[in-house]
Amino acid sequence: MPSMQWDTLIKGGLVIDGTGTAPRTEDVAIKDGKIAARGEGLDPAQAAETVDATGRWVTPGLLDIHTHLDLEVEIRPGLEEVVRHGTTTVLVSNCSLGLAYGAQRRNGEDPVVDCFARVENIPKHVLAKVTDGIDWDDSADYLTHLDNTPLGPNIVPMIPHSMLRAEVMGLQGSVSRDPSQAELDQMTALLEKGMKEGYAGMSTDALPFHYLSNDPHRQTRIPSQWCSWGELKQLSDVLRNHDRLWQATPAKDNPLEVLRSFALTSGRLFKKPLRVTAVAALDMATNQGLAPMAKILTRLLNSKLLGGRFYFQVLAGEFKVYWDGPINPLAEEIPELRELNEIDLDRVEQRQALLADPAFRARFRKMWMHGKSGFNLANLMRILKRETMAFSRRLDQMIVYSGAAPEWVGEDMAAIQARLVRWQQTGEGARSAEEAEHFDRFPANADDEVEFVLHLFAAYDLGLRWTYVSANKKPEVVEELLFDDKFLPGFNDCGAHLTNLAFNDANLVGLKMAQARGLQAVARHVHRLTRLPADFLNVDAGRMDVGAQADVIVIDPDKLATYDSDANTQFIWRDDIANEQLVKRSDGIVTQCWIAGTLAWTADGATAALGTQKLGRALRARNHTPANENTPDTAIAAE
Repeated sequence: MPSMQWDTLIKGGLVIDGTGTAPRTEDVAIKDGKIAARGEGLDPAQAAETVDATGRWVTPGLLDIHTHLDLEVEIRPGLEEVVRHGTTTVLVSNCSLGLAYGAQRRNGEDPVVDCFARVENIPKHVLAKVTDGIDWDDSADYLTHLDNTPLGPNIVPMIPHSMLRAEVMGLQGSVSRDPSQAELDQMTALLEKGMKEGYAGMSTDALPFHYLSNDPHRQTRIPSQWCSWGELKQLSDVLRNHDRLWQATPAKDNPLEVLRSFALTSGRLFKKPLRVTAVAALDMATNQGLAPMAKILTRLLNSKLLGGRFYFQVLAGEFKVYWDGPINPLAEEIPELRELNEIDLDRVEQRQALLADPAFRARFRKMWMHGKSGFNLANLMRILKRETMAFSRRLDQMIVYSGAAPEWVGEDMAAIQARLVRWQQTGEGARSAEEAEHFDRFPANADDEVEFVLHLFAAYDLGLRWTYVSANKKPEVVEELLFDDKFLPGFNDCGAHLTNLAFNDANLVGLKMAQARGLQAVARHVHRLTRLPADFLNVDAGRMDVGAQADVIVIDPDKLATYDSDANTQFIWRDDIANEQLVKRSDGIVTQCWIAGTLAWTADGATAALGTQKLGRALRARNHTPANENTPDTAIAAE
């Protein structure tokens, strides 16, 4: 039998190739993991396999530029929960956390568990399972490890700043003092080493939510938060010199510090622009001044005056968070709720003892009612929607998802409290005998919303799951941000917070928004999910040019048009980690996904190759020169 010219021919699809140009009906041929040919009328007789894509979109595999899949890839390297949504390249090591330096277990310290547990709201037993299997302690060895892992998607690692500080200063030193000049120079040398090895950049963190989880550091923020501007400047100079990325999260409550830090992107001030992507431009429910401020800041930083290369990331859709009783990453911002988060997830009695403590209850009451009444600045800021807190503390915005009385599911807590008060006052209003039993356990003064909330937390603990939308409630504002040229789709947080966030399907949600605007808007948005972020990250991905790696997806546009992300959100149990996981199910939208020319996903689910064969690569920066070549790094062409 004569050898075929192509391994696979994708026939008759509407090709949206990521360049932003108008879609066109054509065929795409794949050979030896590469795009071999494109055009009309390619001969099926020359292909070992032909896929009919008539009526469907054919696009490059999508990029996800904000994930925390560092740990998941060690457990399930196929990463099927992102591949099912058409993502074939992911940026890891965000928010200063990652595995570039291995487990870093020295002197009784356990930085991976200590940093990830509360920041990512992941149980310690899951983290320990991953950390116990780590057998590298060097950034070069980590890349080698990824090279030898049967990756599903391509992985783009960065140097994580918290781990870099812990590597040089020890975890204790990294959260208790400034580095000496010798230690800072050592950090700089390690970062330089990472850039020469091909890392895409470095991530830092300044969000006020991120705390360590082990004694004696439970009231201490993660190492990156201890960074001075001088330290950041010295490290960012390394990134600037190599034309690599700085991924940042801002000190959101300190606008002047945000401006000062992000001004490091400026080519005018620092001779050469620095690539910066920051989390995130959100339309916050409690502070509706942040999104307009992000638009102003982005335009200023990228103006001719400053000459920066800066993108805020934007989440496509609502920023809905799931609370397990009082536990949620947003709670870390509020000291009284943070006291509850400081306790390990499995220490139920310890949380209940705190909730019963009169002094804590008094502190909690003061926090919960702050700014809710009276003539004062806090109430004025609340009315004007300019609060600093990301959590409104409004019962009518807290929706029960599961646990407690079945009648509560899907209902807001204000409605539940109102029915409870009526039942306490009249003996009427309970919807069932079971709900009456739940009502009977409440204190007699349940009309006091603080007593109501404290009882919920104490009586149900993690067993009561509820949701709260902290940002992106207004679709028109989300679309305005999402399609803004100065922002990038991102902040999907895939792989993070096992029972939270994990907006794995956000790329598809964004494409659905674009679809409603017409095919040219879809073409533009595919560009913003493929070639544009790949160029900004400085990696080879997101292309359908002949000769490019064949990361290709086929999308059913009819299924996409009717997709309801919220309705397809669910929790599944995973035996491999003995824990729940929040997932999205966009089944039927991505009908095929090839990674490096191998079929990884179909409408029926993962293929046998996903997670067992090496498909994706650990991507190095495009301007990286391998160690066995003698030519220096050279900057890539301007995007």
